[in-house]
Amino acid sequence: MSHDASDRLYRRALEAIPGGVNSPVRAFNSVGGTPRFITRGEGATLVDADGNRYVDLVNSWGPLLFGHARREVLDAASAALGRGSSFGAPTEGEIVLAEAIIDAVPSIERVRLTNSGTEAGMSAVRLARGATGRDKLLKFVGHYHGHSDALLVAAGSGVASLGIPGSPGITQGAAQDTILVPWNDEEAVRAAVATHGDDLAAILAEPVPANMNLVPPAPGFLAFLRAQADACGAVLVFDEVISGFRLARGGAQQVHGVLPDITVLGKIVGGGFPLAAFGGRADLMDHLAPVGPVYQAGTLSGNPVAVAAGIANLGLLTDDVYDCLEGATRIIAEGFTAAFEAAGVTAQVIRHGTLAGVVFADEAPTRYEDVAGADHDAYARFFHAMLDRGVYLAPSGYEVIFTSMALEQPILDQILDAAHGAAQQMAAG
Repeated sequence: MSHDASDRLYRRALEAIPGGVNSPVRAFNSVGGTPRFITRGEGATLVDADGNRYVDLVNSWGPLLFGHARREVLDAASAALGRGSSFGAPTEGEIVLAEAIIDAVPSIERVRLTNSGTEAGMSAVRLARGATGRDKLLKFVGHYHGHSDALLVAAGSGVASLGIPGSPGITQGAAQDTILVPWNDEEAVRAAVATHGDDLAAILAEPVPANMNLVPPAPGFLAFLRAQADACGAVLVFDEVISGFRLARGGAQQVHGVLPDITVLGKIVGGGFPLAAFGGRADLMDHLAPVGPVYQAGTLSGNPVAVAAGIANLGLLTDDVYDCLEGATRIIAEGFTAAFEAAGVTAQVIRHGTLAGVVFADEAPTRYEDVAGADHDAYARFFHAMLDRGVYLAPSGYEVIFTSMALEQPILDQILDAAHGAAQQMAAG
């Protein structure tokens, strides 16, 4: 499989773009080699600059529930673009999308649209601080909430892939109010709340962490966080940028039956276009300007093209969609497990509903440190063995598998055949 064109484009990109990519997670730093430059997507398939075709198990890091170039989404966006790309003024579409989000997500009574998950997460924290009059945040090691200063401390995902513990450029002042605790550790949370509870504005978590590979909450842990937030008067914030609309129409909070005060949404909300949101209880959201004193703004927030795509995407979501997505994810997870076992390769395949992850370790992880201590060289070998067989996985052992409705049975068979071949190749050294 030639990748000469990608190599040429990468060398050219290195001269114009730091690291040759506009987001570090697209780099192949942690797996080695040259990132593939993509020319188009068709359903379940990516096509690169050399004409190579790959089954896509990244799906733009989650939002493409229906695969690439879904006709209803493209038609809605095209029609909106024909009416104008941006107005800087309200549109009815913003209301329609807001109403759809409120209808779907159990905890949301009001919602504010933004352009990215980073923006939404940053704004949710500002709102929590403004509403409580407190400064401190409780955050979990390995949870990624975007690259705003206070939230990049001990983040997972691309930060972990590059081996960066935080980031230069973040001042001690920006980080000092962020309290870090291990995921799934009730005693650590209880101790942090006992020490800092009176100053705690928010407890912030991915309810199903998927930026440090996949590490689901221990039974009862989310309810425990809800109780701790209530006990100290902190705002409970669930970052559902990945889990929102992917695990279920109502996200992880619907699946686990625990409601936060504020929910951060992204990716799927825009159907693949730049769009995100944060929402919650009406009394909290009404602290935002222009109603309240907490300022948050954005010229392109609620962009009409992205909003139209989002409305179309959310309109396609039914229970059958989630049954199909979970079925495809189960087939892949069970098939990968069988492939590793047949080859004698030690690996853990974790599945939580429509999400799955592969960790090369003796036991399934329960916290970030377990993923960090896994065999990431083995993941790199698996990644390239799958890539050579036409299956595109995330280029990092800290990321997860995202399935889509475009994965029909022959494509699933192709994925499993590739997994068996890749596992045997790993076993052979």
